[in-house]
Amino acid sequence: MLELKGLVRRFGETVALDGLTFTVPRGTLFGFLGPNGAGKTTAMRAILGITAPEAGTVSWNGNEIGREERRRFGYMPEERGLYPGMLVGDQLVYLGRLHGMTKAAAKAATEHWLERLGVVGRMGDKLESLSLGNQQRVQLASALLHSPELLVLDEPFSGLDPVGVDALASALSAEVGRGVTVLFSSHQLDLVEDICESVAIVNRGKVVASGTVTSLASAGRPRLVVEVAGDRSGAWAQGLDGVEVTENDGGTLRLLLDDAVDPQSVLAAAQRAGAVQRFSVERRRLSEVFREAVTGSAVGAGDGAGDGAVGR
Repeated sequence: MLELKGLVRRFGETVALDGLTFTVPRGTLFGFLGPNGAGKTTAMRAILGITAPEAGTVSWNGNEIGREERRRFGYMPEERGLYPGMLVGDQLVYLGRLHGMTKAAAKAATEHWLERLGVVGRMGDKLESLSLGNQQRVQLASALLHSPELLVLDEPFSGLDPVGVDALASALSAEVGRGVTVLFSSHQLDLVEDICESVAIVNRGKVVASGTVTSLASAGRPRLVVEVAGDRSGAWAQGLDGVEVTENDGGTLRLLLDDAVDPQSVLAAAQRAGAVQRFSVERRRLSEVFREAVTGSAVGAGDGAGDGAVGR
């Protein structure tokens, strides 16, 4: 389990981390979200010891993180750091050796991850000769090749084509399946919604929403999608107490209900208007949760992700 508690970090008058506290359970794929400048990168650097917080603690499995723990971590910075003029295979083997692997083990891991990520045929090429997307895959391989217990990835899907996104998502899911904890930032909210169990959303150095994707999507006022045969105007829903029509798509209505409104009463009103062809509860998309959270609207904390504050 990764736990960040009460972290504070300032850069001059800018507060990057403001009492950051959140927990990532072991063996989970955890999305770390926020607008540019929210504090995500600063928090990740604090985990890796690159940035020293002015207050607070970072712990792994209940122990304060030190040099030995960090040797078992994998990190992918937003600013990519591989050697452009060095052969791909040679530098991955070199990086594996820095993590304490034997040369044979580092070479085997290099071949495995380059094949898994779709660039095994480029081992003998200089990094600078690869496309930006393939350079990204090599950078990802460098974070994975020493079988880390914790992966901290800053925008790992940036620059990847859909095939690359699928390859990485599959690889990360497999790592989680063997007990690895993965914390990653991304602006691709639909992707995060599809592959993550839990997320934390940060803004201005604070966590503004956290929980499971399901709990966050279910929070807020109830939403319905209703369609009545032959009624393109949606007149049947006008004037219903506590019911707001937010969209009418050719007779398919999206409705926002007050908490006191029973959805069955809405169904009964629709049935009085005609044959109900569609009646379903609609969840919020993660992108909507994100927008509400960073603009200050209350979304409610969910379960499973902890609470607290984070920064970039």
